[in-house]
Formats: sequence, C-alpha cells, structure tokens
Amino acid sequence: MAARRIDTADGRAALAAVTNGDADRPQTAAAVRYLLQLLEEKAPGNSVEVRVPPFGAVQVVQGPRHTGGTPPNVVEMDAATWVSVATGAEHWADALAAGRIVASGIRADIDALLPLRP
Repeated sequence: MAARRIDTADGRAALAAVTNGDADRPQTAAAVRYLLQLLEEKAPGNSVEVRVPPFGAVQVVQGPRHTGGTPPNVVEMDAATWVSVATGAEHWADALAAGRIVASGIRADIDALLPLRP
C-alpha cells in the first residue's frame, strides 16, 4: 500500500461520491485506496495480493510471504467491482461468476473478509 494513509473522513467522502455515481477519477482512486487500506487493516499479511488497477494493490492475509515475481495468490478486479464487493453492494461469488474478478491461488478467495465496514 502507498505510504500515504487516507483519512477516514476523506475516504468516506470519496466512497459516497463513487456510490452516488458522481465521482471524478481522483475521488474514485481515493475510494479504491481507502477500501484497500481497510482490507489491509482487517487482514494484515503477505500471502494474497489484491490488485485494483490502476489505483492500487495491497498484500493481505496471514500465510507464506511473497517476496518476488508473480505472487502465488492474486485477486484482481476493476474499481467499480472492488467498490461493489468491498461495500457489500454485490456478493463476491456473483462478481466472480460474472468474470469481473480474477482470483488465482489457493488463498485467493477473500469472500469471508467482505464486506468491509468503513
């Protein structure tokens, strides 16, 4: 995660703009990063990399540490899908079945960690 922490009030404001459908790119980036920050706080670790290009990525979940190359456990999705599953507006399984989430590796199912509570 980037060194700059997103303040709770700023993160919630950005998230509100995204969920209301009137967010610009910087607000979308802030909302995505804020939710990734919450995930990182909820499930610290280094065994699963969650990517939301182009806005951010975090390593989460206790387990074997990834140190280089392609991580063995990767979750990747677009910003809209991330906000949707992270807030509980959409179920992980539905987004996964629809192909909007790409998850590889035995630890890549992060459904039990969602939704996040901002």
